[in-house]
Amino acid sequence: MANVLTDLAADIYKAADMVGRELTGFIPSATINAGSERAALNDPVRSHFTRAVSVGTITASMTVPEGTDQTVDSKTMTLDTTASVKIPWTGEDMRHVQNGSGFETIYGDQVRQAIRAIVNQIEVAMWSAAYKASSRAYGTAGTAPFASAFTELAQIRKILADNGCPMDGNITCVLDTTAGARLRALTQLQKVNEAGGSELLRQGTLLDLQGMMLKESAGISVHTKGAGTGYDVDLTAGYAVGDTTIHLDGGTANTTGIKAGDVVTFAGDTNKYVVNTGTGNNAEADIVIGSPGMRATLADTVEATVGDSYTPNVVFHRSALELAIRPYAQPLGGDSAVDALVVQDPWSGLVFEVRAYKGYGKAMFDVQCVYGVKAWKPDHIATLLG
Repeated sequence: MANVLTDLAADIYKAADMVGRELTGFIPSATINAGSERAALNDPVRSHFTRAVSVGTITASMTVPEGTDQTVDSKTMTLDTTASVKIPWTGEDMRHVQNGSGFETIYGDQVRQAIRAIVNQIEVAMWSAAYKASSRAYGTAGTAPFASAFTELAQIRKILADNGCPMDGNITCVLDTTAGARLRALTQLQKVNEAGGSELLRQGTLLDLQGMMLKESAGISVHTKGAGTGYDVDLTAGYAVGDTTIHLDGGTANTTGIKAGDVVTFAGDTNKYVVNTGTGNNAEADIVIGSPGMRATLADTVEATVGDSYTPNVVFHRSALELAIRPYAQPLGGDSAVDALVVQDPWSGLVFEVRAYKGYGKAMFDVQCVYGVKAWKPDHIATLLG
């Protein structure tokens, strides 16, 4: 039986448009790598990047000098997650519901909930990838920002500017709803003559501040710090500005050690570095902090202090975070699906495939995709502690 989804398409799109949804801030702010070509689990997606170069001098000559060879590197992300919500219906079930709301209405709501669940899963994955790949942090762990002003935004912008992040209008600050509420409550943003508009006062719309788009996400939650204690720097020669891999020893791992996403400080350095790769359950191990790395020299035996648990609000450039999403691969000639329909979620803009399968006295509808998330550039990501 072909085209079984055609008559249901209107209900699917209507449900998707009516869906009550959690806030998504990371998905619309990142680079979206989407395509109609199907992909299999663990397929790679490649991107190029160029290295820093050295500046030379000009010497007059009748011979054109050779250029300096440059290496263009590639980075690879993986479509490492499949997402599927399967909705089964028997013929009896369909007949029973016709006496009430009707199959089409209920089925449309089920598709709505399926899209909602997958989008929320992707949003959390993007938040997790972003804050664990951050360069540095600003603020006080455990304390929501914007108590009386929005000066934290100026400081977090400074981190990105010092890292060389382009200030080109593609920077987004994604907040949890607690930080968003505190920002909305600031008197200076409530006053139309000071804020420059009534959008926040009347509609609750967060306007751009400090050259950053402001968005909120329901995917942000608390990062629980690693339980490791007592770690010290272990390298006789110490570390230079720009180093990202730091060897630590003398610690007590307490099962979790130092975790990715933890914020560490070193005695004599006020910078708050975000750990991209932790120690695991080891008393002695390397940690990797976010690029561009150390902002001051680091001597041997200096104590490394792990900050408290916190809520990671994330500021990032669009190019620093990428979501790749594709329809899931199918065998040549197709599988046992009798129909398939592509649906775009108007809330997030993401596209999913709905497939219909027929069994014995039973049908099953599957909402699915395959995706991967990658934070490419720690230099262009910073964390606002909450």
